[in-house]
Amino acid sequence: MMNLKKREEQPMNSMVTSFEDMEILGRQMERQRTNEELKQHERQPDPIQFDESTDGK
Repeated sequence: MMNLKKREEQPMNSMVTSFEDMEILGRQMERQRTNEELKQHERQPDPIQFDESTDGK
């Protein structure tokens, strides 16, 4: 039988742990530049997150 107390102590898989952190993360994501905006400023999009063969037109 699983020890419930031990399970409660383990953190859940979550990007944020509080509503305040969620608001901060949301503001950061709103300011995040798109791949097109990066290219306009002669920057390279993150190759791990952007695959031109599947995401590009």
